[in-house]
Amino acid sequence: MDSLTEAQQELYDWLVEYIRENQYPPSIRQMMEAMGLKSPAPVQSRLEHLRSKGYIQWTEGKARTIQLTQNAMRGVPIKGVIAAGSLVDVFPDAEVEYLDLAGLSLKPNYFALQVRGDSMIDAMIDDGDIVILKPVPDSKTLKNGTIVAARVENQTTLKYFHCKGSKVTLEPANKAYQPIEVPASQVEIQGALVHVWRDYSA
Repeated sequence: MDSLTEAQQELYDWLVEYIRENQYPPSIRQMMEAMGLKSPAPVQSRLEHLRSKGYIQWTEGKARTIQLTQNAMRGVPIKGVIAAGSLVDVFPDAEVEYLDLAGLSLKPNYFALQVRGDSMIDAMIDDGDIVILKPVPDSKTLKNGTIVAARVENQTTLKYFHCKGSKVTLEPANKAYQPIEVPASQVEIQGALVHVWRDYSA
């Protein structure tokens, strides 16, 4: 699907969350209020763009008939693998598949990574599990002890986050592994853990 502008993405993300929580679409007035707009015209324009780009559809002449398209409802994007051990190459930007987690309350910008390794085994995260993460716009808001996907020198790992002064410690949940200690300036937090998914059918 075509990419969205910032304004279109804002409305789309809000629509996805609203429909997931309420199981029915919002009114134009609700969308106006959520977007901080005083006129329906900008909302209608954004909706038209979302429809033309394949994100939503609706029944002409009927209120509250907005539906997310099948492509939009594919689930959480699995963006690659993350090490639960040593560092591995950072996950790519391109999504390779989607994980259907319709039963969970997830925001549109959440993403998933498949765990490789056992350094988080004592946190009940094992090799092959899927971790669901939320983006972290500002690592300063993170609480120590949060499980994160951390990027260090173009490699990424799943660990407990601890920050003290100018140093960050990425701590495993397995005594067989050593903590990773690096300057805070060298660490990029890409996501904080929200859920862990395990396929017991395998």
